[in-house]
Amino acid sequence: MSNEIEQIKCLIIGSGPAGYTAAIYAARADMKPVMYTGMQMGGQLTTTTEVDNFPGYPDGVDGNALMEDLKKQAERFDTEVRFGVVTGVEFNKKVGGMHKVTVDGSKVIEAKTVIISTGATAKYLNIPSEQKLIGGGVSACATCDGFFYKGQDVVVVGAGDTAAEEATYLANICKKVTVLVRKDYMRASKAMQHRVNNTPNIEVKFNTEIDEVLGENVVEGVRVFNNITNEKSEIPVTGVFIAIGHKPNTDIFKGVLEMDDVGYLITKGKTTKTNLPGIFACGDVQDKEYRQAVTAAGTGCMAALDAERYLGSLI
Repeated sequence: MSNEIEQIKCLIIGSGPAGYTAAIYAARADMKPVMYTGMQMGGQLTTTTEVDNFPGYPDGVDGNALMEDLKKQAERFDTEVRFGVVTGVEFNKKVGGMHKVTVDGSKVIEAKTVIISTGATAKYLNIPSEQKLIGGGVSACATCDGFFYKGQDVVVVGAGDTAAEEATYLANICKKVTVLVRKDYMRASKAMQHRVNNTPNIEVKFNTEIDEVLGENVVEGVRVFNNITNEKSEIPVTGVFIAIGHKPNTDIFKGVLEMDDVGYLITKGKTTKTNLPGIFACGDVQDKEYRQAVTAAGTGCMAALDAERYLGSLI
């Protein structure tokens, strides 16, 4: 491990809308932020071919292009964007204390404030045909991508409240929604189950799993099988929405920062403050309700303002 320790005012862990927005605000406040992007520079949006619901893009924008625009804006105000992964943290419990972070197992940085925007990773089925068509009809966010399937037939995979919410949302814009549930019951709340059952263009198939997502460049259908009888059949659809949950990228903070039973970081009230002074969390790493690019960007702004005020209180 290198003996050289870099000291900075503000370290941002993770990129994406939250991280880049935090960087823009922190840089404009003369906090001279340094960002480590993580392995997926730009976050989840880089897996989305077109973003239609981010303000300021009337004709929509490619997810990668949007993230590149945010990156350039952050760099315009002298944010130092670095490619690297944080592999260790030693957060100080004292107000005004320096927080030590290790990057890529060797580089050590001490920061007065740390903004965490590591996001959450959507859970997928991890079958090759599904992975190949992510962005080509396979999605993990109905509110992000559902508009593109207006008037078409789609499939939702999942049995919990998220799946029920995605299905009922899609039912408002799609011709038919088929929900695939691998067990013989849904885990969703009774209220959500009633909503699904009372929506005429939603069909629920129990004991049903995806064998293969059909199509070369775009989704053309799914081959499913009944896990009791092993009988296979095909459903012609243009969209496949995976709604089996998200995993917040917080493993490195376990035992250090307060989080819920799933792993989302807990922030205080309407702020981005964590349980430790000078440590702030924004975006999907602390938001399991909305998970939108624009809400992530909003909390990124909040985190930078909270960090700026924290630094101001130390003077």
